[in-house]
Amino acid sequence: MATLETMKARSLLKVSDLDSHEFERLLDLAELFKEKPDAHAGALRGRTVAMFFEKPSTRTRSSFAAAAYRLGALPLSLRPDELQLGRGEPIADTARVLSAYMAAIVIRTFAQAELEEMATAADVPVINALSDSHHPLQALADMLTLRERFHRLEGLKLAYVGDGNNVANSLIEAGALTGVEVTVACPPGYEPAVAGAVVTHDPAEAVHGASAVYTDVWVSMGEDAERDRRLADLRAFQVNGSLLERAAPDAIFLHCLPAHRGEEVTAEVIDGPHSAVWQQAANRLPTEQALLYALTSGDALQ
Repeated sequence: MATLETMKARSLLKVSDLDSHEFERLLDLAELFKEKPDAHAGALRGRTVAMFFEKPSTRTRSSFAAAAYRLGALPLSLRPDELQLGRGEPIADTARVLSAYMAAIVIRTFAQAELEEMATAADVPVINALSDSHHPLQALADMLTLRERFHRLEGLKLAYVGDGNNVANSLIEAGALTGVEVTVACPPGYEPAVAGAVVTHDPAEAVHGASAVYTDVWVSMGEDAERDRRLADLRAFQVNGSLLERAAPDAIFLHCLPAHRGEEVTAEVIDGPHSAVWQQAANRLPTEQALLYALTSGDALQ
């Protein structure tokens, strides 16, 4: 377990940067902030949080800005074309400069290596707001949603159906920390890059008896040139009513959004009684508030 001092200086680039105790404490903190949004309202008063986005964002940008504001910080949105990064300034130089002004740096980018370079050079926490490899903020909200619905995490079965992408990687790492059994159903060649999940090419097998059925878009940002091939490869992995019937009777449906109805999920599922996607999306705010507070105050995860 990390000490107070090491946690204060740490970044979060992937779920496995945490241990099981820290992950549980973040969920506890998130529950506190969900019940009392103004708890620790002055923790970052007078400070600024940089939000650097190379990719489009609805939920992450909005929820993190709200989380920073609730803690008293000014969220400052930045784009590549607004910074000298767009004119060739090294990432490390940018990180060193921003560290002098910011309480934390939130970054959504393509390559995980860019996050790692930023975190190595920065003197303040760097938070992965999504890369091609990991989406830790989403996994925190997912596990909070499961805990709220089932009042436990240990022993739950989560079936992820579709492309074994960054979301799947973070779910697998979160499952390893919380005792959630993650099964991934995907076509050959779409397996997740992270070990620790049961992987099958049969969605019906994966979903059988699951407490939660999860999917994501089949064509992620930056994959538009592969759209036709990906849609053909993944067609048999659509989450529809007949597939969801194979899950447990009280199963919930999860999706990190945005969703493409008629592709990875049908309208009857995402808009139906088993859907927990709006609760899941709302949980991005308290989990990010908890993470930002923990990484900048250093006293929350012991």
